[in-house]
Amino acid sequence: MSRWKPDARGRLEKAALELYNHKGFDATTVAEIASGAGLTERTFYRHFADKREVLFPGGNPLAETLADAAATAPAALPPLQAITHALNEAAPDFEERADLVRQRQAVITANPELQERELAKLAAIASALTHALCARGLEAATAALAAEIGIAVFKVAFERWVNDPGRRHLAQHIRETLDAAGHLTTPDGAGPTAQEGAR
Repeated sequence: MSRWKPDARGRLEKAALELYNHKGFDATTVAEIASGAGLTERTFYRHFADKREVLFPGGNPLAETLADAAATAPAALPPLQAITHALNEAAPDFEERADLVRQRQAVITANPELQERELAKLAAIASALTHALCARGLEAATAALAAEIGIAVFKVAFERWVNDPGRRHLAQHIRETLDAAGHLTTPDGAGPTAQEGAR
């Protein structure tokens, strides 16, 4: 099993997610992941600190991507629109890895401990977005509120996207969810997107 085979990290990730979904996260060993990828355990540990890092990469790259996109969004955009811009900028990354993303989400949904880790990751993203909005000149409390609303929109849109049998784009779910959030302050409460989400 050569360590020089190309795309070792991608193959390890794919093997891990297949095993996590088939056997369960706790029952899967690093040795099994490495074997499934045709690699050694030593190669696994070159790419991941442990089997949990397959699901939660070190450094939270999504937080960095979203914060950078929010910070560089057009200056004329209001805070929530800047965050929406950032979410839409990140959406293609999810689309490119849709199968792996859905496998990852299935693993997390099946494991309460991993769900807690996912919530912590989202909290870190909200914090990064808050700092990005503050850097745009927004007052801290308002920035934090916009960031939390943005993360709530993302969570709902992401869940709809993962479970969408029609495989519509994540960006479309983000738009519809944001529209639905806007209608929460209107008398009808749900707005037109309630029917759209039911399609």
